[in-house]
Amino acid sequence: MQVHYIRSCLPMSLLSTPRTVLTRRLRRTPLLRALHVAPPLKQAQEEEDDALPVLETQQMNMFTAINDAMRVAMETDPSAVLFGEDVAFGGVFRCSVDLREKFGSDRVFNSPLCEQAIAGFAIGYASTGRTAIAEIQFADYIFPAFDQIVNEAAKFRYRSGNEFNCGKLTFRAPYGAVGHGGHYHSQSPEAYFAHTPGLKVVVPRNPVAAKGLLLASIRDPNPVLFLEPKALYRASVGEVPVGEYERNLSEAEIVKRGTDVTVVGWGAQMRVLEEACGYAEDVGISCELIDLQTIFPWDADTIEHSVRKTGRLVVSHEAPKSGGFAAEISSSIQERCFLSLEAPIQRVCGYDTPFPLAYESHYLPDALRNFEAIKKVVDY
Repeated sequence: MQVHYIRSCLPMSLLSTPRTVLTRRLRRTPLLRALHVAPPLKQAQEEEDDALPVLETQQMNMFTAINDAMRVAMETDPSAVLFGEDVAFGGVFRCSVDLREKFGSDRVFNSPLCEQAIAGFAIGYASTGRTAIAEIQFADYIFPAFDQIVNEAAKFRYRSGNEFNCGKLTFRAPYGAVGHGGHYHSQSPEAYFAHTPGLKVVVPRNPVAAKGLLLASIRDPNPVLFLEPKALYRASVGEVPVGEYERNLSEAEIVKRGTDVTVVGWGAQMRVLEEACGYAEDVGISCELIDLQTIFPWDADTIEHSVRKTGRLVVSHEAPKSGGFAAEISSSIQERCFLSLEAPIQRVCGYDTPFPLAYESHYLPDALRNFEAIKKVVDY
């Protein structure tokens, strides 16, 4: 499968430069600016890819792949509806463009500017056995709907003794840093919802994953929160299977094989981690890079198997460090792999502050911070 990407290279002459000086120099280059707009990662595991069936593909960016997944879902399921703020007009990120023209205003329609109402309507519609795809325009504004999602959608099946459910329910929400979003258009709320049994949380890293994971989420018999890295909507481009294509939920993907350290992330942070792993390779450190894909329930077995091999683990995400999902991964792997660990697990995350506007480049866990963590666990 072909994936188009650009990898910036850090000159070997800079590897020994102090970090403060290095960051100041690189700020004048495209490297740091590219960390949040770079096209997607390479596909690893070539030996495994060769065994996959050959699929017809078409080049798409992420928002086009998301649009295509919803088109396939609505073509194959007459009960499926799509709604949210400005969705009928194509959405602010154009993910639903042309779908109203194709499926009609009864199946693709706008909602009031009220996230609680969007979630409540979605739960009620899905409780009848039909398929609801609800868009929350920005994940930062999902919190007014928090009670509906965690106390109603996630518990609907449990509290009825499995007599009723709202399983055919997917909440889509753009999330994460985009370069100019500030406090209320840049947050990463995955950890809040990963604490909720009965709800699945899924994050794609490129167009191929976006289509496969979104179709699987829409068809999953449980409510799913599907977080879309908005920085990748146009920047991430790849060859995406045409027509039917699903990926397994709760299954991590080994993007790059390695032997010295396991590096784990998800969503837009994956391209930052590939950058960091590239720096590590330049100094002789072999990194195994893993895309978690499903935050909850997450694939602990794949991470455990990798860490038992490498003896080291680095986990990175944009959200603040305290209470972030990296803490859950670190704790679980510590329990499972204590005797295999060669160094303390490192978390490379956003700082414990509200998301800043002017200082976004300092707040985000960039490739250099992750490279330092990789070196730290190897040199321990």
